[in-house]
Amino acid sequence: MSPSVRPYWPPLAAGFALGLALLVTFLITGHGLGASGFFTRVAAALSGWLAPVWAQANGYFGPFLQANPLAAWISWEIVGVLIGGILGAVSSGRFKAMVERGPRASSLNRLLMAFAGGALAGIGARFARGCTSGLGLSGGATLAVAGFLFLIGFFVAGFIASYFLKKAWT
Repeated sequence: MSPSVRPYWPPLAAGFALGLALLVTFLITGHGLGASGFFTRVAAALSGWLAPVWAQANGYFGPFLQANPLAAWISWEIVGVLIGGILGAVSSGRFKAMVERGPRASSLNRLLMAFAGGALAGIGARFARGCTSGLGLSGGATLAVAGFLFLIGFFVAGFIASYFLKKAWT
C-alpha cells in the first residue's frame, strides 16, 4: 500500500459508525436509511416530464408525482451519500477514475455487467419494497423478519452469482 493511501476502517468500527448513523437518521427523520425510493421518485419525475398524461394515470408513478422529488428526505440522503463518498475517497487518497475488472473481462463488459446487476437489484428492491439499506439495515435494526430474510437471500444470491461470474472471467 502506498504511504499516501490510508487503510480502510476496521470492519467493527465501520459497522459501529453505520449503526450510529442509522440511529441518528431514525431520530431526526423518523425513517431508516434507504436509497431505492429516490430512484423511483426520479423515474416518476422523468416520466411526468416526458409523458405527463400517462404518468399521472399510471398506478405506480402517479402517486409520486404529487410532490417535488427534492422535497423528500431520501433525496437529500442520496446527495449526502455522494458528497460523503467523494470526500472519504479524496481524504484517504483512494479517489481514482478506473474500471476494476478480471483479466478476461473488458472494461465495456464490466460496465455492462455492473449496469445489469444494478438494474436487477433496483427492480428487486421495488418488488421487495426496499433496498439493501432500507430493508436490510433499517429492517434489521427494527428486528423485522423481512429484513433478515432479505439479507439472507441477498447474500446467497450474491455468492452464487459471483461464483459463476468469477469462474467465467478469471
